[in-house]
Amino acid sequence: MLIRKMSANFGRLRNQSLELREGLNIIQAPNEAGKSTWCAFLSAMLFGVSSRERDRAGFIADKNRFAPWDGAAMSGRLDCRSGGQELTLTRVTRRPGAPLGDFRAVYTGTGDTVPGLTGQTCGEALLGVSREVFERSAFIRQAGLAVTQDPGLERRIAALITSGEEGTSFSEAADTLKRQLNRRRHNKTGQLPALETELRETEERLAELEALEAQLLSARSRTETLESRLTALEAEGAAWDRWEADRQRQAASQAEDDARKAAERAADLRRRIEEEHLPENEAIGRLRGAIVNLETVRRSLKRAREEQDEARKQLLRAESAVNDSPFAGHTPERAARLPLNIEPRPRLPLWGALPVLAAGLGLWAVIFFFSRRILPPSIILPLSIGGGCGAGALCFLVLGLLTAQKQRKWEARAAGLRQRRQRELDEFTALYKAAEAAQSDLNAKSAAAESLYSTLTTNEQGILLEVRRFAPAAFDVPAADAALRACAVRRRELAEAEAAAREARLRCDLLARQAPASGDETADIPAPARSREEISAQLEEVRSALAAARSESDRLSGRLHALGDPVVLRSSVAHLREHIQTLEEEYAAIRLALEALEEANAELQTRFSPALGRRAAEIFRELTEGRYTGVTLDRAFRLFAEPAGDSVYRDAALLSAGAADQLYLAVRLAICDLVLPEEAGVPMVLDDALANFDDARCAAALRYLRAAAQKRQILLFTCHSREAEFFAGDDAVSIQRLTDRASRV
Repeated sequence: MLIRKMSANFGRLRNQSLELREGLNIIQAPNEAGKSTWCAFLSAMLFGVSSRERDRAGFIADKNRFAPWDGAAMSGRLDCRSGGQELTLTRVTRRPGAPLGDFRAVYTGTGDTVPGLTGQTCGEALLGVSREVFERSAFIRQAGLAVTQDPGLERRIAALITSGEEGTSFSEAADTLKRQLNRRRHNKTGQLPALETELRETEERLAELEALEAQLLSARSRTETLESRLTALEAEGAAWDRWEADRQRQAASQAEDDARKAAERAADLRRRIEEEHLPENEAIGRLRGAIVNLETVRRSLKRAREEQDEARKQLLRAESAVNDSPFAGHTPERAARLPLNIEPRPRLPLWGALPVLAAGLGLWAVIFFFSRRILPPSIILPLSIGGGCGAGALCFLVLGLLTAQKQRKWEARAAGLRQRRQRELDEFTALYKAAEAAQSDLNAKSAAAESLYSTLTTNEQGILLEVRRFAPAAFDVPAADAALRACAVRRRELAEAEAAAREARLRCDLLARQAPASGDETADIPAPARSREEISAQLEEVRSALAAARSESDRLSGRLHALGDPVVLRSSVAHLREHIQTLEEEYAAIRLALEALEEANAELQTRFSPALGRRAAEIFRELTEGRYTGVTLDRAFRLFAEPAGDSVYRDAALLSAGAADQLYLAVRLAICDLVLPEEAGVPMVLDDALANFDDARCAAALRYLRAAAQKRQILLFTCHSREAEFFAGDDAVSIQRLTDRASRV
């Protein structure tokens, strides 16, 4: 098979194409450029995408992992050559639950469908191997270089080294035999343990059934004994019932006599009360309540009179305070209009003008006398006149100042008198109003006392008038209260007598209803020998024991019925023993077959491992440039490498990461040479399989791959540039560099 072109709408690949050639194709691309996506796309185009896979911890199903990033439907096209025919394979997604589920294969350039090629059979028909064999041989990923065991790969290898048929697999056959063994017995599970448990349980049921039958017989015997004892105790109880019935009839007769006497006594009391015209209980209660209220009114009257006396004392004190005031005999309004006794305001005295005039004339004379000597006559007269006037004015000024000071003192005395007069007037007003309030309070309390006294006398007269209707000797309140108490006692005696009569009648009626009808019984029925309590206690014990015995019999009968027929159980035991013996014989035969199969597999392994080991050793020697010369592996593909010049094989887990990858790659290439059908020309896909190789061993691997590419198409995806540089100028090798778009070198 030769892949010519792939076009994908798959994962990050959006309508991208990749053209390939025969031989070795090196596709170089940086990380996250889509190399692994192209590899997964090729597998999906050949074998489809499983719609049953589900995401789980650490794993994403391919249908979700490679869903187109832009949300479009997953689709792809693969142009290839197979069997000399050019084919075009297309897969599209019609339903969201079936990615790439719609498959079509036609001859390239035509619309003719390739017969027998379907979406399920496409990969195996074109490659000649199943998906499992392809992914464990020619489909090599960096994270999946190691070869794992698979029934498909195992059948393929077995077919190559035996008869050529691929229908058998040791692991599948061994698993089938082990399942059959486990089905019959696996530790405590399987058919044999289940049958043995069932046999043991059936035998236990049979033994239990026999024990229950004996218990049931004993329970029925105990039930009959208790029933006989119960009959005897019930007869004693019936004798007690007859004796108590006679006692009830006697008690009913006595109750009739008591009821008659109680009714006669109540009628006699009522007759005497009616003759004496005693009031009813309601009237008695009302009058006694009124007497109690009289005492309350009397106490209220006493308090009112005490308050009246106190108010009178308050009035006398208020009037005394008013009379002691300087405004006594006046009202506050009239007192406010009384004149204020104060001396007249001081004025400038007329006698003060004479000294002023004399001082002015004297000063004029002095000035005139002295100025006449030193001044000219023309200014003497005006100067002397001016001096005299000034002296008079100064004297008037001094007199005015003295008068103003006296007026200020007078105003201060007048203001003090007015303030004292106002205080006295305010005090008089307060005392006057207090006297008026005391008078009003006295009037109100006097009216309240008079009202209470009137109410007291009126109520006393009313009570006495009513009481004297049936007690003429009651002329005061204490006598009326005593008469009412006596009436209440008489009424209470009547009520008690009537209540006793009613109770006696009710008891009589009740006993009459409860007493059995008189029959043929004799008058004297002897009392039973044992007490009712003793008989009842024994009767209760017997009934409880009888109920328990009957319940036990029913329970045992139910368990016997649930356990089944003894004959059926014995037959079941025999059948189970036969079935167990048959399964044990089958178990022994299967174990023998499994041992024979393991011996055959060991022989087959001796034929399979050397061939694959020799071919893997040749390739591994070439890849490591002679560093290792031998390779061994078992049927589980556990690998060991033999270093050159050292006879001790080393486990693959002890090698470096690069050497281990080279060992795994050598085994993969050997499997491709031995397992894959040569006529199908199965393409080999390597996804960064050389990432851990150093430059020298990478060159050795590239030389081997270029030689292997002469027999099959090889697709080498790499993130390094050394592969392309190694084949620079080699036209037999196709080199492409992938970025956003593929470019060919």
